[in-house]
Amino acid sequence: MKVLKKAGTVVVSVLLWVVILVAALYAFTTMATRDNQNVADLFGYTPMAVQSDSMAPTFEKGDLILIKKCDTSTLKEGDIICFHTIINNEYALNTHRIQSIVEQGGARSYTTLGDNNNGIADTHVISDGDIVGKYVGKVQKLGTVMDFLSGSTGFLLVIVLPMLLFFIYQIYHLIMISIRLKKAIAVETAREQELERQKVAAGSQPQQDAEAAKAALEEARRLREEAEAIRAKAEEELARAKKENGEDKQA
Repeated sequence: MKVLKKAGTVVVSVLLWVVILVAALYAFTTMATRDNQNVADLFGYTPMAVQSDSMAPTFEKGDLILIKKCDTSTLKEGDIICFHTIINNEYALNTHRIQSIVEQGGARSYTTLGDNNNGIADTHVISDGDIVGKYVGKVQKLGTVMDFLSGSTGFLLVIVLPMLLFFIYQIYHLIMISIRLKKAIAVETAREQELERQKVAAGSQPQQDAEAAKAALEEARRLREEAEAIRAKAEEELARAKKENGEDKQA
């Protein structure tokens, strides 16, 4: 039973620490340094959740892709880049493949295309200043997880609630430790008191024996005195009786 209880405690602790690590990673990602266009920067990398299948099968909706900052002069046709653009009349980030590069007067412009867009290039031509970085890798389906965590429901269920349960568990754990500590102190105090009582009892025994011996001696002395008094009285009575008997004979 104790083994099962210990194993359960270990499992709970591991799960809670996993939640803490996930929460810490999420918080670190959320609070990462951002550029003037609100793009996260984690040591030169930008994690992004894919929102469409325009680049399938290279990466698909729900994947998490990593974008690395780069020198735009090193980019070439066929590279996949992340860039600022306008989608449905709103500023947004997009990640597509470079279809062509035009250089004019020292400035470069890029035409991009989604692998799954049937050969139809993007409407907006971008420049070096629009580019966030170059695509370097992906983690399948992790983008869905990050999107879920970014929402209020996911944040509450996966981050806040487990953290709350963790703190409740820690408080319970501290209370149980406090109770066990108090019991241990009480047992130790009782043991020390018993040892002290035995020590006192052992120390007072010789004194009690001496007092008992003294009382017995005094009692013996009193009995002897009483016996001597009785004998002296008996001798006196005997002498008186002899004297009276002698006077009667003379008469």
